[in-house]
Amino acid sequence: MTKPDTLYATPHANLGRFAFDEHVVEVFPDMIQRSVPGYSTIIAMTGVMAGRYAQTGSNIYDLGSSLGASTLSMAREINKHDCNIIGVDNSAAMIERCRGYIADSATPITLRCENIQNTEINNASVVVLNFTLQFVPAAERAALINKISEAIRPGGILILSEKIRFADAHLQDLNTDLHHAFKRANGYSELEVAQKRNAIEKVLVPETLAEHQQRLRTAGFSSIDVWFQCFNFASLVAIK
Repeated sequence: MTKPDTLYATPHANLGRFAFDEHVVEVFPDMIQRSVPGYSTIIAMTGVMAGRYAQTGSNIYDLGSSLGASTLSMAREINKHDCNIIGVDNSAAMIERCRGYIADSATPITLRCENIQNTEINNASVVVLNFTLQFVPAAERAALINKISEAIRPGGILILSEKIRFADAHLQDLNTDLHHAFKRANGYSELEVAQKRNAIEKVLVPETLAEHQQRLRTAGFSSIDVWFQCFNFASLVAIK
C-alpha cells in the first residue's frame, strides 16, 4: 500500500543526495502526484499516443519506468499484434515493487534492471522518457537520444517529459515560485519544499525547451511538438 510522502517533513542534519531507494519507492506515487503538475494527464496521454503510434511486431520502451505508470498506461491502450512492452530502470527497489503493479496486466511486460545509457534498444515504434533524461548526466544525453532515434522505426515516436528551466530569469523565478505554490497547495510544508529542493538539485539538472528541441532535431526527429506544459514541467512528442 502506498504511504504518504513525509520524507522531508522533519529537519535533516545531513541532507544527502536524492536517490530512488527503498524509502522513496514506498512513497513515490504520492510524491510524484503532489510534486509534478499535470502528471496524471501526461501518464494517461502517454498511453493514448502509444496506442496511436505503436506498430505491429515492434518494441515499446519505457526508459526510467519507476513503478510502471507509463508502462501500464501503454499496455492498456496498445492493441497492435506482437508488440513487446519493456520497462527499464536502474533502481532495483523500483523494479521489485513494479513487478507487483504489473502482475495483473493482460499485456505481457518485461522489466529490466539496468542503466538506460547501456540498455539495448532496437526495432522500436514507441519510446518513453518520462522525467528520466533530467537525471542522466548532461554529457551523456545526446548519445542516449541518438541511440533512441536510431532504434525507432520510421513513423515511430519518442515521448519526452521533463522538468525544464527558462533562459529568461524572470520566467525562471516565476515558474519556480508557481511550482512551489503548487506543492504547498498539495500539503507540503515550507520545510519539505526547501529540503526536497536542496536534495534533488544535486541530481536533477533541467534544460530549456530549446535545448531539448535542438537535440531531438540533431538526432533526426522530423516533427517535434510541446504537447503539454504546466509551469516548469513539459512533455514533448518527437516523430521519426
